[in-house]
Amino acid sequence: MSKLYIVPTPIGNLEDMTFRAIKVLKEADLVLAEDTRTSAKLLKHFDIGTHMHSHHMHNEHKTVEGIIQRIQNGETIALISDAGTPAISDPGFLLTRACVEANIPVECLPGATAFVPALVNSGLPNDKFVFEGFLPDKKGRQTRFLALTEEPRTMIFYVSPHKLVKTLGEFVQYFGESRPVSVSRELSKLHEETVRGTATEVLEHFTKKEPKGEIVVIVGGFLGNKNKVKHPGKED
Repeated sequence: MSKLYIVPTPIGNLEDMTFRAIKVLKEADLVLAEDTRTSAKLLKHFDIGTHMHSHHMHNEHKTVEGIIQRIQNGETIALISDAGTPAISDPGFLLTRACVEANIPVECLPGATAFVPALVNSGLPNDKFVFEGFLPDKKGRQTRFLALTEEPRTMIFYVSPHKLVKTLGEFVQYFGESRPVSVSRELSKLHEETVRGTATEVLEHFTKKEPKGEIVVIVGGFLGNKNKVKHPGKED
């Protein structure tokens, strides 16, 4: 029996690929990729000829059993996503859990992920934080916001460009106009940008300037009455 490697890939700048990640991908028997077309460019750039199979949110429930069987038969398999560390708002959790339950060794390499640089360069407290990832689109969205209104830790969100202005408006509504917010986009890429300010200031900025690229939003935690907001239906 061999093992499953979880291999982070660059979130933009290819120079962020580690020597160890390249070595593991070259030596693996199979690479599982979220989108084989996207990953083919990465593998070609680093002269990695390992065969790939597709493993994404639409087929992972069906493919896990077969992958487990291959590892138990002696294959070493590496899992990658389109960018960053697999299983962080990307496929990977189901397979990792199945391997753990089957007593298959799992090794996650350190490497690129978007929220860490966004959190660090936000200037907001990072000794304690909560990763929220993508908010629900419709059902449960308001409930989630209400649950976070008095979250004392710094909060991390992934937001798509076309939903950023709406989401910033919701931050103003639920967290208050003066809540500190930092928006990082296109991290590690040529047009990397971080915009910091109050929720209102950042909303005004992106209302005037259309947001583009991959986006991570960092929101300061609740500081008591200083940024308390009244919400209908929610008791003090």
